[in-house]
Amino acid sequence: MKERRTVVDGLWWGLLVLWLVSILFPVIWVFYESLKTNREFFMDVWKLPEALQWENYRNAWVKYKIGPSMLNTLYYVGVGLTLGTLLTTLNAFVLTRLEFKGRKLIWATIMFSLFLPGINALIPQYVVMRSLHLTNSLTGLTLLHVLSESVFFLMLLGGFMQSLPKELEESAFMDGASLLQVFARVIMPLSMPGIVTVAIFKFLGLYNHFLGPFIYLSDQAKYTIGVNMYQANMMMQYTADWVTLFAGVVIAMVPSVVAFMFFQRSIIEGATLGAVKG
Repeated sequence: MKERRTVVDGLWWGLLVLWLVSILFPVIWVFYESLKTNREFFMDVWKLPEALQWENYRNAWVKYKIGPSMLNTLYYVGVGLTLGTLLTTLNAFVLTRLEFKGRKLIWATIMFSLFLPGINALIPQYVVMRSLHLTNSLTGLTLLHVLSESVFFLMLLGGFMQSLPKELEESAFMDGASLLQVFARVIMPLSMPGIVTVAIFKFLGLYNHFLGPFIYLSDQAKYTIGVNMYQANMMMQYTADWVTLFAGVVIAMVPSVVAFMFFQRSIIEGATLGAVKG
């Protein structure tokens, strides 16, 4: 027997379709405009181009130096993702699987930090980074992100690890395993769905991170892709080469869109498992 659709179901579907359109329309419009000439863009933004201007993408790659900025982003994202995910996994393991004095106080302090806007930490962080001579450095920026733990990721991965039976660790200790071996050979493999979810969210956050690189990087040769495209946008008040800028924006979107599409199932499954088991 087929399930009957109600009026409320229809309204929800309509809202979801509107939401989908509001997300996809700007992306499609930017791609559409990137295939025009500037003359066609200024004459009519809705008119079809006479010929597809694929050379706009080559011009954007060269003019905005997207290649070097992508390499900077690759270093920032790669190192930050690897070290950050490992550190989050270690922190979640210590705070959820180990018993020690002050553990509840640490958790309470971490939870309290949820009520503090992250923007309040910008000035103290900048003062510390400047004192350590880590400003205008991709390595310094990466270390700042790695050491700035996210409460959301700790809660997600911690909730997943809390669901694992204690007997697993006890049996491993009885077999002579050390604490590090229990973490590496028992907890990490079983927590892999949650770790993958955290890693994907970290990748998207690092790749789209703008404020940190914008504040700490002053050398154009060290710009990440987000800051690079912002500077390209600032140039429009002098050049008005919008179609080339749109092409650059499309190129900048490709890695994050592809990553999300490829790992979409892992994100949903990992987040659901962490929420249900936690």
